[in-house]
Amino acid sequence: MRLRLWHRLYIAFAALSILALLAFALLQQNNFRRGFLDYLNRLSLERLEEPARRLGEEYALHGNWQFAQGNERDLMRALGLAQEQNVDAENFRPPPRRADDPFGPLPHRDEGDFRPPPPRRAADGPRPPRRPAGPLNLLERVLLLDAKGERVNGNPEVAKDSPSIKIQSNGQTVGTLLLQPMPGLRGGIDTTFANNQIKYAAIAALLVLLGALALAWALSRWLLAPIRALSKGARALAAGDYATRIASTRKDELGELATDFNQMANALEKSQQARRQWGADIAHELRTPLSILRGEIQALQDGVRQPGPETLASLQAECGRLAGLVDDLYQLALSDAGALSYRFETLDLSELLQEIIAGQKIAMQQAGLELQLVLPTSPISLRADRQRLLQLFGNLLSNSLRYTDAPGRVKVEATRMGNFWQISVADTAPGVPSDAMEKVFDRLYRVEPSRSRAFGGAGLGLSICRNIVNAHGGSIEAKASAEGGLWIRVLLPASGA
Repeated sequence: MRLRLWHRLYIAFAALSILALLAFALLQQNNFRRGFLDYLNRLSLERLEEPARRLGEEYALHGNWQFAQGNERDLMRALGLAQEQNVDAENFRPPPRRADDPFGPLPHRDEGDFRPPPPRRAADGPRPPRRPAGPLNLLERVLLLDAKGERVNGNPEVAKDSPSIKIQSNGQTVGTLLLQPMPGLRGGIDTTFANNQIKYAAIAALLVLLGALALAWALSRWLLAPIRALSKGARALAAGDYATRIASTRKDELGELATDFNQMANALEKSQQARRQWGADIAHELRTPLSILRGEIQALQDGVRQPGPETLASLQAECGRLAGLVDDLYQLALSDAGALSYRFETLDLSELLQEIIAGQKIAMQQAGLELQLVLPTSPISLRADRQRLLQLFGNLLSNSLRYTDAPGRVKVEATRMGNFWQISVADTAPGVPSDAMEKVFDRLYRVEPSRSRAFGGAGLGLSICRNIVNAHGGSIEAKASAEGGLWIRVLLPASGA
């Protein structure tokens, strides 16, 4: 089975959740055991405060520690812990009461008056089990020291640096009770309590894990919803449906990706429309001269027109128009593909513009147009291809020649703009509508198709101009001229900029 991306995300989220819960559970249990042991140790130390007070009082009565010396049972009686340790009744002797005991002294009784309890019989049933010595058994963890630090009674293995309680008698320290800390939970109620805590923690961790897994599943599906939409949209684009769009209101990176996808789809849709328009425009441009040629030839075949200079001149003009259109298409295709050959060299643009003006002046005068050239006093030095610049400015001046009404004026001016040279070509009326300014460099675009066709323009010259300028690292734009016509500005990098 091939794992999809959302499967991998879900597995990653689930693994992280499990690891986090395990780490938390281990840390929590470790801290709990440490804290529980500390609690039990403090509790045990507090339980020794009252026995320490009793020991101090007993010491005041006897004046020494002989009453507490001997076996552990003697220490147990001295501490008053016999009942807590479940000593057999027949072996237990309560400590003697003092004369000032609030409950009164014990009645005097001779040893002969003491009657031991009757022996146990089989009919009495089994003896109740003793409570096993657990971590709360203080006796095996207590060491009683006198004022000099010598052992009086208790477990001799208790460390001297264990927690302790001072035994006071008449305002003086007469001994010390040491309590050995529990090394761990060994059984009994404390272990049962700890195990219950572990069980409850495991149940809580399982519930949290189930919730985390459900949340991870939902989160992985939610995160990848835009990616699924992108995948579906990409397949639609590959199938040719350029109108497809992705609806997304997210503000994160996936939302930005969806926006970029929509922009790409919009650009592809416009490109497809432009290709269709391009094919229709080329067919239209070729159809007109071919129709004229077909009509002229048909008239000659039918004898309607006789071969003569005018007929041949008309046929030659239409053939020339077709050749010019085909050549423009070829040049545009080369410039679009970057296949136009460029030979860059350092040249003076002033000399080149003067050469172009000289070649266009007669045609401008015959069309009733005045041609002006304004140049700076310093040379216009730049690295460029001479032939391509001649083609560039020749197309711009030819465009003004075709579409400027007579009498009119065409002005060419060169100025320095920072690291660029600005060369502008401005003419007089008629102008170009403001909504058409951004389209004048589109291929086969005409502001007025009938007029362009009458003057022989195919709408390719300015597109070629834009490609030439881009190849030189410059820019070109069109605006309304102050004199009522079209103003085209060309920016070319200055030499050394």
